[in-house]
Amino acid sequence: MGLFDVIVEKIEDKDVIKVIISSGTEKPYYLRKKGMCPAGCYVRIGSSKEQMTTEMIDNLYAKRVRNSLNKIESPRQDLTFKQLKIYYEGQGNTVTNNFERNLELVMENGKYNYNGYLLADENGTSIKVARYAGTNKVDLLENYEFGYCSLIKATQSVIDKMTVENKRYAKITSKTRIEKTLVDSKALKEVIINAIVHNDYSSGIPPVFEIFSDRFTITSYGGLPQEITQEDFFNAVSAPRNKELMRVFKDVDLVEQLGSGMERIMSVYDKSIFEFLPNFLRINFYFDKEVLKYLDTDKQEKSSKLGSKKSSKLEVSESEILKICKTEKSLKEIAGYFGYKDVYKFKNNYINTLLEQEKLTMTIPEKPKSKNQKYIVK
Repeated sequence: MGLFDVIVEKIEDKDVIKVIISSGTEKPYYLRKKGMCPAGCYVRIGSSKEQMTTEMIDNLYAKRVRNSLNKIESPRQDLTFKQLKIYYEGQGNTVTNNFERNLELVMENGKYNYNGYLLADENGTSIKVARYAGTNKVDLLENYEFGYCSLIKATQSVIDKMTVENKRYAKITSKTRIEKTLVDSKALKEVIINAIVHNDYSSGIPPVFEIFSDRFTITSYGGLPQEITQEDFFNAVSAPRNKELMRVFKDVDLVEQLGSGMERIMSVYDKSIFEFLPNFLRINFYFDKEVLKYLDTDKQEKSSKLGSKKSSKLEVSESEILKICKTEKSLKEIAGYFGYKDVYKFKNNYINTLLEQEKLTMTIPEKPKSKNQKYIVK
């Protein structure tokens, strides 16, 4: 399945080979010829192994994930995987005739499973990114929808969108240039990927991404797998709920070393950003106050400049118009004198009023819309 990593670490100045293997969600695993009984089920104790008791086997079996996506039949069987193949080929992977079977997207009866459905070019799964005006869900400003395509492509679209929303500013000191974003960009990417790849899609509920005025909130359905404790979670124990999806995400380089994403997140943030609910896992990334303050100040300055620019254009006195129209002037000439590019707006705001008051007159009154029309003091 590819759900393991082999890396080298230095321990006491020695190179040590470290093998990382993801935890399974369908325990207990057993020797097929012996079956699910003490003779076929073992637990490791230090460097040795011991047979499991019947009680241990029963407890593990009771905690199994019941709705594995590889056992759920796809609601559609006319699936194609052009998008997924492009991602595989982009990583230098060979795409063979047994591509779908090798990725375990096909069940024993030859039909596509739900993993295949999620990774297909077309499906009915939508992932939403919602933006709100404040710190709650009262005022919805925008609602972006990504999906109905391969989950890999949808994931990249969500990453791209959230990256754009993760505003940055640069602070230049006498010695260096410091760039900061609203939230840590690497941690944000890791949480996005984890929310998508570990979501419980068997319920039909996709993950949700929300943008508030003070934070990014990312919510995935399913909570923690039953055999994973919060302590395991924070210690970066990898137990993918959807192992086939996890394998694909690793193949296309969206997931790196197992557990490394969680380590990156915890190196920047503490446990308080995580909210564990009975059926959901929610992460709140509160914005960096320094960046937020800078962005708010920058926005106010731009708004002030824009307002000042607009107000200066609107400060047009009647006497000034009459003064320059002592000789014939075209509408473009009058509006340009006061800095207006929109001549028709200027005419509606000022010229028409002066015409009605009979303080100005047209040089060609019988043809009000003539391109040669000019205005002069009456």
